[in-house]
Amino acid sequence: MKLLLHICCLPCLIYPLEQLKEKGFEVTGFFYNPNIHPFAEYKNRKQALEDSRVLTEVDVLYPEYNQEEFFQALNLKKDAPLRCSRCFWLRLKKTAQMAKEKGCSSFSTTLLVSPYQDQELLKQTGFDIAKGEGVDFYYEDFRPGFKKAHNLAKAQGIYCQRYCGCIYSEVEQCKKSLKH
Repeated sequence: MKLLLHICCLPCLIYPLEQLKEKGFEVTGFFYNPNIHPFAEYKNRKQALEDSRVLTEVDVLYPEYNQEEFFQALNLKKDAPLRCSRCFWLRLKKTAQMAKEKGCSSFSTTLLVSPYQDQELLKQTGFDIAKGEGVDFYYEDFRPGFKKAHNLAKAQGIYCQRYCGCIYSEVEQCKKSLKH
């Protein structure tokens, strides 16, 4: 079974990829993240993924970085959870469309590994998009592997970011850091 896996970052790829391969999926990665800000952060995450190709043993598609797509999708809705909902929709919709184009029977996302993301919202968004695009959404709660995968990434010197990716989550993270 061919599956296109949206990848937000390398540390979040480790556990889902392991699980999907164990279940017999033929996985292709899709690094589509117009939400990531600034561009230097995007380049760091992309470079980490490119440098680890041997480690992950998965082909990855890299569409052009176009941050305008993210801001257009938000339509000035910068507060969570509406911002996150629109961001999930944008990235999963593009993943489903690419899955269909590449002949994959299903799609999923590494966002499902993060304890910081709204699991139910991701799940519902994936299933809603799947209906409209005619390709299956594969749902699995990958969160049990988050800590182990991120510890492994850190131990191997893999780049690990401090925030979700968008400018708004970066500002929120900075404000939290100032309070401590």
